[in-house]
Amino acid sequence: MSRPAPPTVTTVDLARYLGTWYEIARLPMRHEPADYTDVSATYSLEADGAVRVQNRAFDGKRELQESIGQAKPAKPGDNTKLEVTFLPEGLRWIPFTKGDYWILRLDSDYRTALVGSPDYEYLWLLHREPTLDAATRDDYLDTARTLGYDLDRLILTPHTGQRTA
Repeated sequence: MSRPAPPTVTTVDLARYLGTWYEIARLPMRHEPADYTDVSATYSLEADGAVRVQNRAFDGKRELQESIGQAKPAKPGDNTKLEVTFLPEGLRWIPFTKGDYWILRLDSDYRTALVGSPDYEYLWLLHREPTLDAATRDDYLDTARTLGYDLDRLILTPHTGQRTA
């Protein structure tokens, strides 16, 4: 049985969204092993208006891992639904190789964000600092549950104090 896609925020000021975010929690995904720590994502604007995505984390051996990708609005002018690819630049034209990055909730100060995919498989709780108070974390995760995300396999991302950004 298919469900309707979750609603996104109404608007996103991309200039305010750029910068570094720290992963507070996530649903498991094959590109990010469960033993990754200190996960960060840094977004910056490219010359063509696309967003450069720099994901960094320490793996289970404490070695720094990095992935560079690109995000673009799924529809021109709508920054609430982005498509992200981590393929090498010359292969980014290949269809069906982009992941959905939908901004589901965002505080007015652009400090905390809940991001997910419309198929309910992926979810990230992001914050501008590596730690987030439990009340805010739980409030955002309650939003995810209310939207229909299954949080039984949720991973709370460890931050050891060693910065990746």
